[in-house]
Amino acid sequence: MEINGLVYKILPVQSGTSARGEWQKREIIVEMPEEFNRKVCVTFFGDKAADAANLREGDKVSISINIESREYNGRWYTNVNAWRINPTTAAAPATPVAPTVEEAPFKEPAMPASADDVDDLPF
Repeated sequence: MEINGLVYKILPVQSGTSARGEWQKREIIVEMPEEFNRKVCVTFFGDKAADAANLREGDKVSISINIESREYNGRWYTNVNAWRINPTTAAAPATPVAPTVEEAPFKEPAMPASADDVDDLPF
């Protein structure tokens, strides 16, 4: 199966040691542009985790995946595991935009010339 979309978020690498040895995985969130933008968490396991390290948020990608469910203590869990990734286009580098608002210098209000010129009425 294959999904196409934008890299929405890249999660940190997770690693550990099991009975089979050292392992590492990286998960990315892919946003698929549809009528309702759906997000899918895709897992890169083992040497594929290095492939995900080259991605940036906003990149367009095409990812070949396997979807697998397993049962644990009467509950079912689903994994979306990637086995190939093809970046289709890179995200444009973000350029900071400096504010261009020109502020007028502060002017103090003019004081009335005499006490008779002051209007104390609230309406």
